Amino acid sequence: MSLELPAALTLAALLLAGVLLIAALHSWRRRRWLQGGRRGMGGLLLLGLALLAGSVAANLHTYSRLTAERPVAILAFAAAGPDRFEVLLTLPGGDSAVYSLEGDEWQLDARVLTWRGPARLFGLDNLYRLERLSGRWRDPDRERTGPRSVHPLAETAGLDLWTLAREHGRWLPWVDAVYGSAAYLPLSDGARYAVVLGPSGLLARPLDPAAETAVRSWREQNR
Repeated sequence: MSLELPAALTLAALLLAGVLLIAALHSWRRRRWLQGGRRGMGGLLLLGLALLAGSVAANLHTYSRLTAERPVAILAFAAAGPDRFEVLLTLPGGDSAVYSLEGDEWQLDARVLTWRGPARLFGLDNLYRLERLSGRWRDPDRERTGPRSVHPLAETAGLDLWTLAREHGRWLPWVDAVYGSAAYLPLSDGARYAVVLGPSGLLARPLDPAAETAVRSWREQNR
């Protein structure tokens, strides 16, 4: 219901705005200027609210529903050169894309949007959106000076409710831009990882022996 409600409000506001504007024209033709003015102003106000709701709906459609812990991506890596990897990122719906990463670790970032107060009465679902996939270096000095590879994963559409909620939270008490979350693990040839999103944020898990070996070695080095 979380994505349908703003669209339904937009349609209802557009229909009511149209009715009021038509009524205003009818009043003006009958030379009822004051009545027509009131109806016209009401129609224009509703039209503005409809455009605002439509912009919010367009932005929410760039998110996916978050219900309990759920898979958000599978990543499969293949070496393409020294400290360079090709990664096949596959989403739960089956969409996939290939990206190039440089470094010795990969990182996946997401943002989570939740609701509180009266908004929950409408049955709104928590939402998430993958933001970007990037390569990173374990050594801080190399992270500052080494080559960077960052790939945006999110669409940009409509009014950015996340940014508004974080910057002007007191005006949007029913929206909670609860957190940005990231998961990172080592890059390794032949490794496959599953990334899930739960209440605590993104979690990455190895799916094959290559990934398990890479994670075990990585943890030993970071002790």
